[in-house]
Amino acid sequence: MVNENYEPNEREETILQLFKDGRDSDEPWGRVNPLYLREYSDLDKGQVEYALRNLKNAGWITQLNQGGLYEFVADPREN
Repeated sequence: MVNENYEPNEREETILQLFKDGRDSDEPWGRVNPLYLREYSDLDKGQVEYALRNLKNAGWITQLNQGGLYEFVADPREN
């Protein structure tokens, strides 16, 4: 369930944008791993892990496997 009252911080906004990249094109989008997030942002490993944990707990993303693949679920602010 998506927590509609959750307020992402600046780092989490960066992560969310990387999940959404490609959405308005024919490119695949919505799935990333922590390494991708570190390579395409200025966030370090701890910052990425913390942001992913918070967004997962809020229901905005889900972890698909133990290998670290995550998938975008929803951003309730877009409704």
